[in-house]
Amino acid sequence: MKVILQQDVKKLGKKGDIVEVSEGYGRNFLLPKKAAVLATAENMNVAKAQAGSKARKDAMATDEAKLMAAQLEKVEVTIPVKIGEGGKLFGSVTGKDVSEALKKSNIDIDKRKISLKGDVTGVGVYEAVIKVHPSITSTIKINVVAG
Repeated sequence: MKVILQQDVKKLGKKGDIVEVSEGYGRNFLLPKKAAVLATAENMNVAKAQAGSKARKDAMATDEAKLMAAQLEKVEVTIPVKIGEGGKLFGSVTGKDVSEALKKSNIDIDKRKISLKGDVTGVGVYEAVIKVHPSITSTIKINVVAG
């Protein structure tokens, strides 16, 4: 029996996939749990339309991410930190610090999407990688200054 998956099913496929399953599995498990619908001609047309619109949305999201990544390349952030004797930092500079500094520049980026290249050990210029999209990243400069 052919079915169209309405949600991701482990070891079977992702949402929107058209798969062949045994009669019993389809009728007794997938259909009652609304995890799939029968692959009729009408349902196939709906699934193809949804797949097309999803592809367009993904393409638009990728284009927007490329544009944002290009704009972020120009951004430079200054983070004041406490410096102890010998030029050592008190604490550390993290993605949260970078995110807060970006918010002051009216750029809202989640701290989990920011990763610093190398360790921030003292005053200087460092780089941070921002994951704008699952496949697109951007690098910004971070100035760490004594504050």
